[in-house]
Amino acid sequence: MKELIRGLREFQTDYYPSHQNLFRELAHGQHPRVLFITCSDSRVDPNLITQADVGELFVIRNAGNIIPPYEATNGGEGATVEYAIHALDIKQIIICGHSNCGAMKGLLQLGKLSEEMPLVYDWLKHTEATRRLVKENYGHLDKEDLLDVLVAENVLTQIENLRTYPVIHSKLYRGDLSIHAWIYTIETGEVLAYDAEKHAFAPPFSKISPEPNLQTAFVTPQSHLPGATRLSRQQAERIYRGSTPLGVH
Repeated sequence: MKELIRGLREFQTDYYPSHQNLFRELAHGQHPRVLFITCSDSRVDPNLITQADVGELFVIRNAGNIIPPYEATNGGEGATVEYAIHALDIKQIIICGHSNCGAMKGLLQLGKLSEEMPLVYDWLKHTEATRRLVKENYGHLDKEDLLDVLVAENVLTQIENLRTYPVIHSKLYRGDLSIHAWIYTIETGEVLAYDAEKHAFAPPFSKISPEPNLQTAFVTPQSHLPGATRLSRQQAERIYRGSTPLGVH
């Protein structure tokens, strides 16, 4: 607590005075550009990863960056999505999973969780589609590699879940919204984005990021995949290609 209070004082004496104009504008309302959905994990900080300023990201955080399908639950996730898209008119959504995700580890052992953490068990059942897909299609992989697969497939599952929301479905139909799937690798600081055309995760050289520089332009996306040091190139490509072409805008 002492560290937090010290940080609060530094914010009030150093950061706030140098950003007074920004906070005066924010006091009149918010106009975030992106709905950023990610895990509650303390090692994942959306503003730090993206270097976004205060007021630029509207954030949903929970265990496993899960968005239950529409009407599956009356929790805060659905209401927050609806508010972000309808009231704030946000036009970009990022769902960001991360390496070594504890929620995804729990998804691999749901039976054990039902006794030890029943609320976590009930929550993770909202992404049962991910668990079943991985179990039935990647059963030949060891536990460590399965976790990498689960993280990747889970963000794709959440895109499918998002598309069940009427406000999302309508805006996607009109081309007024784009959804992006990211994976953040804690140990390297890399971020991979799902490319729906290539059905692979690769560095996010897209409309929402600068063009690659010459040092990275000729590096194959597969070499950047989490687990690439443990898997053959063919295995890594197969695992991270995504389960189906989602046609993400």
